[in-house]
Amino acid sequence: MAGELEGRVALVTGSAGGIGRATAVMLAAMGADLVLLDLKKDAMVEVVREIEAAGRRAHGIAIDIRERAAVRAAIAQAEAELGGIGILINNAGVGAIGPGEVENIGDDDLERMFGVHVMGAFAATQAVVPGMKARQWGRIVNIASNRGQVGFTDGSHYSGAKGALIAMAKSWAKELAPSGILVNAVAPGVVRTAMTEAHGMDTIIEEASWNLMNRWAEPEEIAATVAFLVSGAGAYYTGQVLCPNGGDPIVGI
Repeated sequence: MAGELEGRVALVTGSAGGIGRATAVMLAAMGADLVLLDLKKDAMVEVVREIEAAGRRAHGIAIDIRERAAVRAAIAQAEAELGGIGILINNAGVGAIGPGEVENIGDDDLERMFGVHVMGAFAATQAVVPGMKARQWGRIVNIASNRGQVGFTDGSHYSGAKGALIAMAKSWAKELAPSGILVNAVAPGVVRTAMTEAHGMDTIIEEASWNLMNRWAEPEEIAATVAFLVSGAGAYYTGQVLCPNGGDPIVGI
């Protein structure tokens, strides 16, 4: 797929590490120029340098995605520099930082969870959709989770936020299809990233044992699914949830 995205500009939120970084690097390898958005400035700058070293243009935005007005302004500035954004990957996310039982989840953690995953995705999408409509072409992918499909024993605010991303993708797909904009979601299972490693490798190993392959995914495996959806090979997919999850759970008919 090298060169397939030549002339396209892609925005990846949460792109300083994990799935976001792997996706940004993969889209750059396919020929896209990148707008990178993340709160972690130093790590994001490293990704910018990596993409530029590969011969593509990259524009970094160091900002909290919950600052919606500032995010929209920063994205407009990035478009003025690189051109209209045709691909949006709503990847920014956070894990739970406190108790996971429903009666013990604090207001701050609840607001943080939905602020980053849900309101952040809305801010980025609202910023790029008018341009996509004007060009009659766009690709949006929301990075959800298997926990947003089937729930989990704790952390219902995380599952709820990821479930919202799935529902938003389906609704946006119906709304935006007449404008040539395809919207899908990707719902991974356990992936080895810095965010999951923060819970300890024992937790990752245990969760990996629940799937049929008895292993975790690497971020590049999830990025490959995203790359498929925004490529020509994915041009007949919209409103769908693709599940690189090792069989946890088996979904579909």
